[in-house]
Amino acid sequence: MRLNKLVLLPILLLIFSQAGCQSDDNPSEPETGSDEYTLVWSDEFDYTGKPDSTKWGYDIGDSGWGNNELQYYTDDEVNSRAENGHLVIEAHQYPDAGVEYTSARIVTRGKGDWLYGRIEVKARLPYGQGIWPAIWMLPTDWVYGGWAASGEIDIMELLGHQPETVYGTIHYGGTSPNNVHTGESITLQNGSFASDFHVFVFEWEENEMRWYIDDNLYATQTEWHSTGHDYPAPFNRRFHLILNIAVGGNWPGYPDENTTFPQRMEVDYIRVYQKN
Repeated sequence: MRLNKLVLLPILLLIFSQAGCQSDDNPSEPETGSDEYTLVWSDEFDYTGKPDSTKWGYDIGDSGWGNNELQYYTDDEVNSRAENGHLVIEAHQYPDAGVEYTSARIVTRGKGDWLYGRIEVKARLPYGQGIWPAIWMLPTDWVYGGWAASGEIDIMELLGHQPETVYGTIHYGGTSPNNVHTGESITLQNGSFASDFHVFVFEWEENEMRWYIDDNLYATQTEWHSTGHDYPAPFNRRFHLILNIAVGGNWPGYPDENTTFPQRMEVDYIRVYQKN
């Protein structure tokens, strides 16, 4: 998620044939089968009820989250839960209530964070005007200053009115409004990210970051900076995971009469690996 998304830097749009996602029932190896990595954290969501409290917490509330968003984030099971082997994050509309939209933003802050590694998330995404799902990371310790001097990593973002396209982005530089971002996107030739599960992979090393969809590399970044310290700051500190669905905001726009609710993001698994 990001501030000041009305103006995007140019992004590289790559088009590839939609690849089927094969299930990986053995989490001991990454999807690539590489023996470079060891599994250090995972959630397979093979339970029922609220997300595992040893791994997940919640951000709760409204106030726009810096992007003029409309949702109120809750810790209620109607908005986030494990069922049928999947994590479900669900946005609801209550037009006659004081809070019109509710959703969930779950975080590993204080329960899991990492410096470098490989993160795999197999997920199916929501769709619709004004719907904004994200799988992303923020620094656990903001040692280089406020957003985005200490960095932000967007593993996946999608604008609901473009359900066939996802974005991978990093934010860095100075504290807002002196921040910058660079990123790329990838678009399915057929279908959408709402119609099937796909594996989103982010590989993070000291001087390079890589983004994949279903083992297809679509973005590589090697240059960034921070006003708080020399390169490779700010991406040389521990970051934690965040999963959420926002409703409305500066970047995606706002729901209209064609937006249907509830909208859900389903996650089959999340696996974090680090190099041996």
